[in-house]
Amino acid sequence: MRQTRLIPLLLALAAPVPGLAETFEQQLPNGLRVIVKEDRRAPTVVHMVWYRAGSMDETNGRTGVAHVLEHMMFKGTPNAGPGEFNRRVAAAGGRDNAFTSRDYTAYFQQVPEHKLAEMMQLEADRMRHLTLDPAEFAQEVRVVMEERRLRTEDQPQSLLFEQLTATAFQAHPYRVPIIGWMNDLENLAPADARRWYDNWYAPNNATVVVVGDVDHQAVFALATQHYGPLQARQLPVRKPQDEPPQLGTRRLSVKAPADLPLVMMAYKVPVIRHVEQDVDPYALEILGAILAGHDAARFSTSLVRRQQLAVEAEADYDSTARGPGIFYLRASPSEGKSVSELEAGLRAEIAAVQERAVSADELARAKAQLIAGQIYKLDSMFAQAMEIGQLEAVGIPYAQKRRLLEKLQEVTAAQVQTVARRYFSDQGLTVAELVPQPLPSAARSPAPARH
Repeated sequence: MRQTRLIPLLLALAAPVPGLAETFEQQLPNGLRVIVKEDRRAPTVVHMVWYRAGSMDETNGRTGVAHVLEHMMFKGTPNAGPGEFNRRVAAAGGRDNAFTSRDYTAYFQQVPEHKLAEMMQLEADRMRHLTLDPAEFAQEVRVVMEERRLRTEDQPQSLLFEQLTATAFQAHPYRVPIIGWMNDLENLAPADARRWYDNWYAPNNATVVVVGDVDHQAVFALATQHYGPLQARQLPVRKPQDEPPQLGTRRLSVKAPADLPLVMMAYKVPVIRHVEQDVDPYALEILGAILAGHDAARFSTSLVRRQQLAVEAEADYDSTARGPGIFYLRASPSEGKSVSELEAGLRAEIAAVQERAVSADELARAKAQLIAGQIYKLDSMFAQAMEIGQLEAVGIPYAQKRRLLEKLQEVTAAQVQTVARRYFSDQGLTVAELVPQPLPSAARSPAPARH
């Protein structure tokens, strides 16, 4: 089957199947939005609570508080003591966890469908009645500090990425790592977490997503019962935090123990703000797939196999975010090749797209690869819930998901060439180099699992 015939087929597979996965929404009087997707293929349900508050909402001196509060959400309320939340989910035969990003914080449980009411009761309880015991807080901050040491400070690639981002952004809070700066973590107090919790953990700043073997009317009734009594609260005013224009290339180097050197390049690019009117973010998604989206993509074909400049080369771009976008290139040079040679090779691949439009087959393959990745999410209830929550958290209505796929399909070779020319210049570029240092004789043990 030709690639050009594959894309319409994939879009057809994305269409709703009657009785399989219909989506419904209701907003409670307190502002809480409840989105339910009925998927009856298995007697299980995913229940997620998304708060539209992440590390980008933090202030200097209190970085990392969003993530620390996420940990504290498992430390108990007057109705459920420390650790009881996890124990009750496990007793129900389910799993649970949470995650913090720059844009949002989310909590989830996947349990048998008849346990949904209990999960809602637990989540509604900690949405308003978190204990925040000072001793538990001090212990959890120490856990997060060790997590930072193990996952960032002792990981050269993570350290390089952190420094690159802090250099690429000068004003926008995306410059701050999600886990926070170590000095801020050392000085966080329970009052900082309490302020964060009181500011953002409110029903009118949350979305509940339920996907699984459920009836939407029954879910709405449960949400009204458990979340409905919670009071809406006045949210802090979110001020614009636009990043000033970059006026030239920024460069930095990081010295850290590592096996191989590494180069990372960050270009300032837009993200989706208007699903229908925007063009460039979709073209940038396609460009990323053309450069490094599969084994036959340009970086693997040219830089790794043909020229043997790199042992690995990747491109990364997320078109959905509350803040500004960055298109990342990342590569490690082959033995005998320098970082400067590899940087020149990465630039040459971009220049090739700027100078000559990509082929029809190359374009079709990139589209098929991207859209297939989206279609495969339908196999997982958790992935479906994640997709709904992530889109809503960054301001994109979940109902426009199909239109996002159609917009990817509509991208032309000329539009891919246009974005390569428009955004991939030295003026908006930040380059970071990892300079390997001798490895220590004994490495730290792996980071412990959260919660």
